[in-house]
Amino acid sequence: MRIAVIDGPNLRLLGRREPEVYGSHTLEDVRESLDALAAELRVELETYQSNHEGEILDFLEEAATRVDGFLVNPGGLTHTSVVLRDALVGVDRPFVEVHISNTASREAFRAHSYLSPVAAGVVFGFGVQGYLLGLRGLVHRLSGS
Repeated sequence: MRIAVIDGPNLRLLGRREPEVYGSHTLEDVRESLDALAAELRVELETYQSNHEGEILDFLEEAATRVDGFLVNPGGLTHTSVVLRDALVGVDRPFVEVHISNTASREAFRAHSYLSPVAAGVVFGFGVQGYLLGLRGLVHRLSGS
């Protein structure tokens, strides 16, 4: 089983950006934790981050030919990107939407997600542990157990 992890805009700033909201872990810390869990679950991971919507769309389309599903932290694209939603639907692979913060408890505009209605699952509010919860959920769904 192979899963692509996609991180959207500003996620390279983890560990520095608003630590009271996002914590002190870096994106590299998140990836190390995901790699350890992936080894335990016997799945392969491929990771990608971009601040550019079009680059994320290109990666998503290309990666869909070799992965079984996606773990996606779309960052601010969650609330703005119909095209990301359409691409995720279009590649016909299950995906889990992940957010570090509890987006429902923040500014009103963060309560709406274009992705949640078409996601296999959504995890938010558990800090970077949400990535691990999302990976476990996606692997469970993909394995059919």
